[in-house]
Amino acid sequence: MTPEEFRRVGHELIDWIADYRARVQREEFPVMARVAPGAVRKALPASPPANPESLEAVFADLDSVIVPACTHWQDPRFFAYFPANSALSAVLGDYVSTGLAQLGVNWQASPALTELEELTTDWVRQMLGLSSAWRGVIQDTASAATLVALICARERATDHGAVRDGLQGVERPLVVYVSSQSHSSVDKAAALAGFGRNHIRLVPVDENYTMRADALALAIKEDLANGRQPCAVVATTGTTGTTAMDPIGAIAKVTSAHNVWLHVDAAMAGTAMILPECRSTWDGIDNADSLVMDPHKWLGASFDCSLYYVRDPQLLVRVMSSSPSYLRTAADDEATNYRDWGVPLGRRFRALKLWFLIREEGVSGIQARLRRDLEYARWFADRVDRTPGWKRVAPVPLQTVCVRHEPPGLEGEALDAHTLKWARAINASGQAFVTPAILDGRWMVRVSFGSITTEQKHVAQLWTLMQEVATKS
Repeated sequence: MTPEEFRRVGHELIDWIADYRARVQREEFPVMARVAPGAVRKALPASPPANPESLEAVFADLDSVIVPACTHWQDPRFFAYFPANSALSAVLGDYVSTGLAQLGVNWQASPALTELEELTTDWVRQMLGLSSAWRGVIQDTASAATLVALICARERATDHGAVRDGLQGVERPLVVYVSSQSHSSVDKAAALAGFGRNHIRLVPVDENYTMRADALALAIKEDLANGRQPCAVVATTGTTGTTAMDPIGAIAKVTSAHNVWLHVDAAMAGTAMILPECRSTWDGIDNADSLVMDPHKWLGASFDCSLYYVRDPQLLVRVMSSSPSYLRTAADDEATNYRDWGVPLGRRFRALKLWFLIREEGVSGIQARLRRDLEYARWFADRVDRTPGWKRVAPVPLQTVCVRHEPPGLEGEALDAHTLKWARAINASGQAFVTPAILDGRWMVRVSFGSITTEQKHVAQLWTLMQEVATKS
């Protein structure tokens, strides 16, 4: 493809994306894809084309095969999982990143890539109200950031012995502490980092589903008495199920007393800290060792873009550094080499989409959007609280409302079946998308607000739809 051919097709592609986003905003598609497993593969050739095909044919398949098999995360009626926005300004930044085709293996390989990443991570640090003690790096996902955090915790606890000898050189079993509300990625990261699932301790939560600092202190005391070594605590600011906010300050007092690494998972809810009025919910954050927040969720950046912050970057670099001779340069002592800040050697120019987004919306524009979503959640929760037969099953600290429809006389497994039936009916209707989840052993439905195009009318329509469908189920 020549630059001129690229110019022509590129204009067509931008028009195609713009048309798609306009159609999504006009609610032309069912929110959740309505295809059976295997439908996409069945609709496309099983073997690669022997000869070149026209891009017109590719566009035709996009329209006829790919789009119908997409769940439309940008639809204003998307209330499932978590906000996973991709603001069009961020799309442009991602497009530029691909077009520039930079590969960051060291500073010299792309000074712009490295220094814009330094700048944008520091911009977000300031937006979150974090002190200048924190340094940031862009990872792909919160799962990867949590893995890096636990590896760093392991190495600090063993004086870097695990790197030298593997876990065979550890004298006492290392223990990781989480709550029952923590994300499943923590369990996976602990296993991959070599702790073993048998050394993950579940810390009890209180009535608001937040980790109990007193129970954490007791668990650490018990493990010390039994010859185990407390290594890391993963606290959560905004759990996946209910957006519960663990008491970071109280937890930090416990971890500081025992020199235990404190990692804070703020993947979705960290964005809320751009609002000064929300920051009290993570008081004590500057006493943590690391934290992760995902701009590719509520903030609006395109996936993937996860920010990992640490207060001791030198420890991170010591654990993750890799300096083969062919990557050493005269600038190494003066510049940041992000290959030493995570698992991958190379990195994409992810900072561009974050830079485009922040510049196009500004902090004030992002704050206005976040406050809008919080107001949607408050409005929705109020309707649930005031309606007989409906129950809000968890507090609403942010933009997620957890609800259950409880007709008189229906309980236990029968109530679970009812909950799943009406939630699936909503999703199958194509008029909205919500997420069922288990809380305290019973099914409930999570309603998560945050799609960029959602308006108050969509929130009201969802509430009406839920009442209609639940009553019929």
